[in-house]
Amino acid sequence: MNIDESVTAITGAGRGIGLALARKLSSEGGRVVLLDQDADRLTGATRDLPSEQVLGVVVDVRDRIQLDEAVERTVRHFGKLDAWINNAGLARHMPVADYREEDLDLMMDVNLKGAVLGCQAALAVMVSQGHGRIVNVVSTAALRGIPTESFYCATKWALRGFTQALAEEVASQGIAVSAILPGGVDTAFWDDAVDRQMPVSDFLTPDQVADTILSILRQDDRSVVRELVVRSLADRDFAGG
Repeated sequence: MNIDESVTAITGAGRGIGLALARKLSSEGGRVVLLDQDADRLTGATRDLPSEQVLGVVVDVRDRIQLDEAVERTVRHFGKLDAWINNAGLARHMPVADYREEDLDLMMDVNLKGAVLGCQAALAVMVSQGHGRIVNVVSTAALRGIPTESFYCATKWALRGFTQALAEEVASQGIAVSAILPGGVDTAFWDDAVDRQMPVSDFLTPDQVADTILSILRQDDRSVVRELVVRSLADRDFAGG
């Protein structure tokens, strides 16, 4: 995909990896749709980006109607949708015994259901176009179990499996589906973590992960990166992000 004049929608784009990616795409001439459920955060995120290249939409990824409307606004505003990045995600950092049912529902609804609904909304346009790229931000938590992150791991294992299956399902329709599995990333994700296994100073930066996603998006129409793991050199054994 040629970044210049491309149109990419990013969930969870108000901060962290999503915002870093939006800035990089914009700096290369790409048009970006920032999707986030926090209106104030979204306003701050879009303020420093060129107004003609950015569209901010308040969206709860758990709501299919809101996602469909965001895609419709994207196509009305920019004329197409080249790439969709499922980046929104969260965790409840605690031992298994402490999980409440609402904690489990929230992680499942945002991390897995939200990504599935996002793919459905994007595919409605991409299939008719005959092309498109979807990148699901998974985690190296989909490669091993992490104490106090058990259900987060479960949602990411599920998202990884979904991504692999979807990639096979839509490849013949010109849609490239990829998974990126970052290790620990220095974002607000870790603000309430009870048991970090390495210092945040050793984590990846959002910019490093954004650069890796860009490398996936830059593939030409005949190639696809199915799965890519990126982690800090200091990250010997750790998973999460």
